[in-house]
Amino acid sequence: MSRESHVLSDVTGGIGTVVLNRPEKMNAFFGPMRDEIAEALETMADREDVRVVVVTGAGRAFCTGADVGYMAGLLERGDYHEANALVRAGRRVVGTITSMAKPVIASLNGPAAGGGANLALACDLRIASDRASIGQTFNRIGLHPDWGGTWLLPALVGRARAAELFFFGDMIDAEDALRLGLVNRVVPHERLEAETREWAERLAAKPALPLALAKQALRLADGASLDEMLDYEGEAQDRCFRSADALEGTRAFMEKRAPEFGAGS
Repeated sequence: MSRESHVLSDVTGGIGTVVLNRPEKMNAFFGPMRDEIAEALETMADREDVRVVVVTGAGRAFCTGADVGYMAGLLERGDYHEANALVRAGRRVVGTITSMAKPVIASLNGPAAGGGANLALACDLRIASDRASIGQTFNRIGLHPDWGGTWLLPALVGRARAAELFFFGDMIDAEDALRLGLVNRVVPHERLEAETREWAERLAAKPALPLALAKQALRLADGASLDEMLDYEGEAQDRCFRSADALEGTRAFMEKRAPEFGAGS
């Protein structure tokens, strides 16, 4: 695993892993760390040998958003340019996650608060330890939601529930997060790494093109009509028809064997 300051990255068996590595500060963002996260994710998006990406945190937290001490120092000095750089980094990070063709799994090993919560919500799938929690804690320190939260949260839970979570700023535990649809699955803490790996391995074995096109469809569907999505489906399916993976998948089915998918071209 190669070290990039406060971010660790690794690729094994088609699975790219990005670990926020500032455990003594519960993986809170500060200064150069914001760009290191973006750069690590951009690298994963570009690497042809990466088929699925996992994002997690070191230690007892996933990510608690901006480092409040660091932020307080910026505001005391009136360094609003540097403070706003954290928001701009969020746009870059969330944009990279949502636009990359590969599935991204957030593995929530502990609290995910503020921008850390929205980093998790930007991922395609979320698997949580039973010790995890999540919350839109921005207004506790007089701030507004960022890192895509105002779009991501209502899309998952609806406007009324999003208003409750934004306005009150409470942290909610893993089971409540599952009930609300904020996470896909909750597992015992000691099983989190293994269960995350199992999900990632299953996705890495899938044909890449249909996953990429389905991820794009999910992004488009929020603002599209049924007719527009039917058009998209037709175009996407035609691309799949012409791919080597579709030929392999149908042959394998007829031959009653497991398919061996390639790059999905």
